[in-house]
Amino acid sequence: MNTQPSHPPLEQKILLAHPSLRDGNFNKSVVLLAEHSPEEGAFGLILNHPSGQKVGDLISDSAFLELADLPVHLGGPVARDQLTFAAFWETDSNLRFATRISAEEAKAYIAQPGTLVKAFAGYSGWSENQLEDELEQEAWSIVTPHSDLLTTSHDLTLWRKLLSELSPYHRILVEMPDEILAN
Repeated sequence: MNTQPSHPPLEQKILLAHPSLRDGNFNKSVVLLAEHSPEEGAFGLILNHPSGQKVGDLISDSAFLELADLPVHLGGPVARDQLTFAAFWETDSNLRFATRISAEEAKAYIAQPGTLVKAFAGYSGWSENQLEDELEQEAWSIVTPHSDLLTTSHDLTLWRKLLSELSPYHRILVEMPDEILAN
């Protein structure tokens, strides 16, 4: 018998890490949740952890030449030795995206005006009911992605911006120092 609380599927949502979530992998993370099912788990990509490297720094294959200047983000702690691509665009004022796309698909998306293509080393994954447990512990806030993500910086300022927009309480949390007892 499943005793887990029922959560609707969260795919195509964004998870904002609670300030107390400081495990290193998800500290101040903004995770795009691309796939979710309580029975099968979830797949997502951290949007705001740039690695400081570009695709060309990691892959010298000529098939990736058109993607060489794409910055690489740390998509999560799983399979960090694998590179994946994702594309983001706006349709009817809504953010749309495709994840786990091939290099050829990424090249095609780059050619489309108004489309943001990103490269990720690794991904974020949750096993059956793991994300539901974390949601029950209030480790994450859930928000709907908006098309302004196409023009917003994808670094730690993104977490601060999105979390502070949730409520006055969250705005206070964002402004708190990391080590509150150190003050």
